[in-house]
Amino acid sequence: MTTTAPSEVAKPRRLRWLLPALLVVLWLFVGGPLGQYAGQLAEVQQNDSASFLPAAAESTQVNELSQQFATEEALPAVIVYEFAEPVTPDDLAAVQADVAAIAELDYVTEPIGPIPSEDGLALQVIVPISAEGGFEVAEDVTEIRAIVGTDGSSEIEGVDAFVTGPAGFLADFGEAFGEIDGILLVVALAVVLVILLVVYRSPILPFLVLFSSVLALGVASAVIYWLADTEVLTLNGQSQGILFILVVGAATDYSLLLVSRYREELRRHHTPYDAMRASLKGTYEAILASGGTVILGVMALLLSELNSVQGLGPVAAVGIVFSMLSALTFLPAALVLLGRAAFWPFRPAYGSAPTEVRGIWGRVARFVGRRSRPVWVVVSLVLVGFAAFLPQFKADGVAQSDFFLATVEATEGQEALARHFPAGSGSPATVIGPADQTEAMVATISGVDGVATVVPLVDPATQQPVVVDGLVQLDVTLEAAADSDEAEQTVRTLRADLDEVSEDALVGGLTAVQLDTQEAAQRDLRVIIPVVLLVILLVLMVLLRSIALPVLLIGTVVLSFAATLGLAALVFNGIFDFPGADPSVPLFSFVFLAALGIDYNIFLMTRAREETITLGTRRGMLKSLAVTGGVITSAGIVLAATFGALFVLPILFLAQIAFIVSVGVLIDALVVRSLLVPALVHDIGPTVWWPSRLARRDDAAVDEERVLESVG
Repeated sequence: MTTTAPSEVAKPRRLRWLLPALLVVLWLFVGGPLGQYAGQLAEVQQNDSASFLPAAAESTQVNELSQQFATEEALPAVIVYEFAEPVTPDDLAAVQADVAAIAELDYVTEPIGPIPSEDGLALQVIVPISAEGGFEVAEDVTEIRAIVGTDGSSEIEGVDAFVTGPAGFLADFGEAFGEIDGILLVVALAVVLVILLVVYRSPILPFLVLFSSVLALGVASAVIYWLADTEVLTLNGQSQGILFILVVGAATDYSLLLVSRYREELRRHHTPYDAMRASLKGTYEAILASGGTVILGVMALLLSELNSVQGLGPVAAVGIVFSMLSALTFLPAALVLLGRAAFWPFRPAYGSAPTEVRGIWGRVARFVGRRSRPVWVVVSLVLVGFAAFLPQFKADGVAQSDFFLATVEATEGQEALARHFPAGSGSPATVIGPADQTEAMVATISGVDGVATVVPLVDPATQQPVVVDGLVQLDVTLEAAADSDEAEQTVRTLRADLDEVSEDALVGGLTAVQLDTQEAAQRDLRVIIPVVLLVILLVLMVLLRSIALPVLLIGTVVLSFAATLGLAALVFNGIFDFPGADPSVPLFSFVFLAALGIDYNIFLMTRAREETITLGTRRGMLKSLAVTGGVITSAGIVLAATFGALFVLPILFLAQIAFIVSVGVLIDALVVRSLLVPALVHDIGPTVWWPSRLARRDDAAVDEERVLESVG
């Protein structure tokens, strides 16, 4: 073991504490106050449907054109009054009183209704809300619900009232995402703290690592707040939730790697300063490569056609940048100032023997060394077995009413609406086309199966269709719920039939937005996944100075992801009985799993390359597995636990990502990195380093027992 005696210390003692102290003070006095922005990100979120629109889709064009037909942009809320007995004149008068009160609100423009149902058991009111979306609409809907008495406080006897429609769903989304600022972050930090206490068995180090993550999140939140406020990027609720989890998980992972190496080096070096200098020399390349891989991976989301997906790329990238900076500056500085006391009560003494290789991971390394070929064959077969269920993963989109895992008022209102009115009421499809083809378009639309009614937008004064720049707007009520598969098929038919009338006839509206969004997300899968794989491959080639090994690692990444998605299909369909998944779920899951999962291979193989230079490929591989096994396993558990915290939000999309990423990370950390990759490298030997010089190093002369002795 190489050690550094006290006399070898050359740096002035003053600099050994001054620079770390300045770094700590800088982070505390700059990063600390900026932490308040993590709780203010909701102010700059955009959760309205326009922020999710495909950038160049037909529904986007209709959304832009329709603004010319209205004095101001409005989002409809649909009020449904459902009665146990037929509506009486007194009931109608009471509802009209509610409508009159709602019409007095500043943000409401001309409520439509009450509209009676054919069965006489319900009334419908459409309330256009003139706010620009986001949480302003959520607040407006809350006020409307209070007037209507949807919580059971209505003075109308024998009625159940609901506020639904696009504005109602947006309000319920706002309430769900409102948990992000509080419970999500608290749960994630609490879970990480418990794991770190178990890993370190120290009352000091876990809080130091966690504080490093919180500082990174605070600074990242401030930067993202400014970028979103100046409209440089788009932030929505799901991006904010993923940001919180990503920063805490990634910063903790990088910290675990640094702390583990620091503990090793404290046994070799007398002073904490020299130990940290050696630790940074041995880990900074892996941390930068790991973070760079994640940044490049998430930035590939900019290739998406969806504004919401594009926005996640830079949001996540900013978070990773400050996760790395905190792990490479604040944490090392704090550890140097604390010295060995940070590990109390199990302080690593100068000159003491290393303990990493004598534990469970030393035994795993010896097992892999003795049975490398059977290990990788069996593990591969198991993963291929799970991957066989991949075709059962349903990612064709889900109805808006299925977005929530808990019962919400908007969903209940949609169900009540479907019981008494055409299910598409309140969320009509919008057709914009040439005014001189109005009669032909109306006739064509009326002949499409699934269309309940079609009416032109008329001028209240003249009762004639409004014409803007030679275009008219037709509102088409569908028989099926606007977010259903049947409604999407009706929109497809409308577009095909209207193309025969005029190529300038466009179909938009809620159903068209959902259809275009799903098609754009499926296109993103085909485009972005290959780009992410190529980026990771190039990073690995540069980092490992090899071609063969990166190709091998990419193969394990693809197999691991396929197995994870196959396992998710079994669980989602057979246990949770989910209705399906949005196409963005496998895309986001792949980007995070590929970018984050490769971290563990980077941590493992950078150390293996370092050891290979002196020990040879097989010995170096087993030594790397033994000494990094504990830290990488801990990092995987931490990251899986932080993503698992997304389960606290009752949103189907986030719950599915939480499951896929958590399970996938555990498979990467506990199976792929611990067994599959080491066994493959050990079996193949020096060839994995081709074309570098390490590939020409002969391991044949190394006795197998000496290989095993080197790790234990």
